[in-house]
Amino acid sequence: MLHDLTPAPLTLDKASNHGTVAERVTTLNARYRHHAATAVLEHALRDVALGRVALVSSFGAESVVLLHLVSVIAPETPVLFVDTRMLFTETLDYQRELAEKLHLCDVRTIRASQPRVAFEDPDGTLHQFNTDACCGVRKVEPLERALAGFDGWITGRKRFQASTRQSVEFFEAEGETRIKVNPLAHWGREDLEDYIVNNRLPRHPLVAKGYPSIGCAPCTSPVKEGEDPRAGRWRGSQKVECGIHFIDGKAVRVPNTEQKDTAA
Repeated sequence: MLHDLTPAPLTLDKASNHGTVAERVTTLNARYRHHAATAVLEHALRDVALGRVALVSSFGAESVVLLHLVSVIAPETPVLFVDTRMLFTETLDYQRELAEKLHLCDVRTIRASQPRVAFEDPDGTLHQFNTDACCGVRKVEPLERALAGFDGWITGRKRFQASTRQSVEFFEAEGETRIKVNPLAHWGREDLEDYIVNNRLPRHPLVAKGYPSIGCAPCTSPVKEGEDPRAGRWRGSQKVECGIHFIDGKAVRVPNTEQKDTAA
């Protein structure tokens, strides 16, 4: 028997009235420390201390799990999808398929302004010599604008994905700006596989071709057996994150020792 998981309406009390971002994160992590992923997500969508939240999804290799959970718990949750105009065709097709199949009510496609791209990357080759700048223009800046009206955002980051994510908690402070929610932080690859199989969810078509992590087409390559799942992202460079995820309020750029020890 299905239970009604529709979030109760939030009061008019602002999230900021519950303390600073860091204080709220400490409170939320303590409050939900022993909860399962579904409970964290369900409560996060109705907890006044978190405020107004959106799900940010790449519609990538593992995205269907979190998207399905949101579709069951609160399908009206805004879903932000950043189209860099350099994504695989398979990703764009998959995004449309999932939005329809999961009956997501509020999917918002976010893109960089054309004048900005034309100025910074007129010939579409910026990624070849400055990947940080390319990600900044096509992904980080558009997403920051889209998140301006939210107190928090939900991500699909998990500890097993990379060395820079080994300390990911359910809730993280993004500077003094907003809170990041990682409901699947403690899930492993087997958990994801079981969930996808048990719920008969469609997979990203590139997963079967050796892509366990999928970003823009020019900067994503297949991963060999035994490699880090994100080894195919910006292969041959020190870059490990696109810049939308932060450590102590700073964009992750280079995998140094300090980052590995404190990654959040």
